[in-house]
Amino acid sequence: MKLRNIVIIAHVDHGKTTLVDGLLKQSKTFRDNEAAMSQDLIMDSFDQERERGITILAKNTAVYYKDVKINIIDTPGHVDFGGEVERTLNMADGALLLIDAQEGPMPQTKFVLKKAMEIGLKPIVVINKIDKRDADIADTLSKTHDLFLNLATKYSQLDFPVYYSISREGKAWDKFPNDAASPADLTPIFEAILKYIPAPKADSTKLLQMLVTNLDWDSFQGKYAIGRITNGVVKKGLPVSIIKNDGTQETGRIEKVYVFRGLKKLEVPEAQAGDIVAITGISSANIGDTISDLENPVALPSISIEEPTMKIAVSANTSPFAGKEGQFVTGRHLLERIKKELQTNVSLKMEENGTEFIVSGRGELHLSVFIETLRREGYELQVRKPQVIIKEIDGVLCEPIEELTVDVDTDKVGAVTSEIASRRGIMQSQSRNSDGSTRFVFEITTRGLLGLRSRLLTVSRGTTVINSIFLRFQPEGAMLPKNRNGVLIASDTGKAVTYGLNIAQGRGITFIPPQTEVYAGQIIGLSTRSKDIEINVTREKKQTNIRASNSDFAIILTPPTILSLEQCLDFLEDDEFLEVTPKSLRLRKTILDSNLRYKSQK
Repeated sequence: MKLRNIVIIAHVDHGKTTLVDGLLKQSKTFRDNEAAMSQDLIMDSFDQERERGITILAKNTAVYYKDVKINIIDTPGHVDFGGEVERTLNMADGALLLIDAQEGPMPQTKFVLKKAMEIGLKPIVVINKIDKRDADIADTLSKTHDLFLNLATKYSQLDFPVYYSISREGKAWDKFPNDAASPADLTPIFEAILKYIPAPKADSTKLLQMLVTNLDWDSFQGKYAIGRITNGVVKKGLPVSIIKNDGTQETGRIEKVYVFRGLKKLEVPEAQAGDIVAITGISSANIGDTISDLENPVALPSISIEEPTMKIAVSANTSPFAGKEGQFVTGRHLLERIKKELQTNVSLKMEENGTEFIVSGRGELHLSVFIETLRREGYELQVRKPQVIIKEIDGVLCEPIEELTVDVDTDKVGAVTSEIASRRGIMQSQSRNSDGSTRFVFEITTRGLLGLRSRLLTVSRGTTVINSIFLRFQPEGAMLPKNRNGVLIASDTGKAVTYGLNIAQGRGITFIPPQTEVYAGQIIGLSTRSKDIEINVTREKKQTNIRASNSDFAIILTPPTILSLEQCLDFLEDDEFLEVTPKSLRLRKTILDSNLRYKSQK
């Protein structure tokens, strides 16, 4: 069987999933009357992917072109999900590297290209979105060549083909078109894959070796172990050895073998070396394990994943409203679910600390997506402020440093650079974008990034584009100044009323509307002062027979500021919790009793 294995890599929102849509549709993978033919972002099946507009989980599909099977791996573009990219690159022999014609190479472009070069993948560069008004093809190509020059470890990596595309319209060219509106399709991309991507170096006559790179699960077949067959043949009913990451071995038997075609898994009696398959019956398999010959088991090199840089303490909900809105409310429920996540989310780590579970990940988005997933599955929990992971290197405490890229409108430059400077960000470069905005590159600690995204979007009125990528660990710096005022705290339990909220709005910004149930110790707003203020928002106005003024007729409240999950995590301080339930997000003080809280601060 003629075969190609490719991975599609790029920075977030540079068009990977849209290109996969076009490849699936134009290869006639679907019938003309299938629903997928009228859908966009076909591969983004996870609810949060569609809502956030980003790919979170790497996914496998396959198409046929000129009797060649092309296995395609769609990967995330956000740096927080780099672990998904790192493990899936091992299944491919080449990569389609998409680059936005206006934005040019971005932080995640650098990250994924570096990883692809390290394992020797052949890249095909696709300059995408060439129809953008501010597209600058010459500048994008120049920056792309500079990027390859910086990352290449051998001369052959500096020679790469370049194609041009409008993936949204399903068009591509091997040369820059004079008229992008003229009829075209993705044939040049298909031809490039056959021409430049090598066939897998695999031998079906050797003993079986397959590295488990991904896991899937359904209620019919249970766990699927997904990976590329490095050598040998995978057969239905074949007894095998499972070599674990720690070197221990188990035995098992393959029940069913599936290959990918479009959005489906197709059952086959056997699959040859080089193909990407999903097998069932190996319930103990985990990512990084080798499925090998039973009599002569030989392990493949395990998957190397960069270490987490951020952690968050998760525990069972202890608020007065605990158990009212969730289905799974105990610490045991949480522990079981986290352990299940660890099997497939290779970038996530966990350790127990008393009644809390310390979950470590690649960034705020990585952690918040997991917390949102728990919430949607019916879990109640509470989380502390995210903390940066400090490592001891050669006896010195070191913290992570990141490269921060900021694109900002020229009239907002002062406010944005001032905010980053207050967090001790060091400017590395400044350049002008083709759309007139300014691009800054900073080096900043991961601590300095906490809450920065929300703050920059506020000061720039939502126009700033922020991206970051991990660089290195360096000796820990000085403490950063506190960037937030005190909070407004509910002093009584009950239902918030208009009169009480009106008093609160005289002290700051409120987070809840009238008729919201609150409890003593819950945070209901942000104060205008540096210290916390307690307010009874359940207090009704005393009724009398005397009308004092026209102001008694009606109170008009300012609409509350409703914080998202990420904004809540950014908002937290060390003495606060975020209560997360399927229906609510509540900020609260760790110590709810005001007297005990006051004594703890002395």
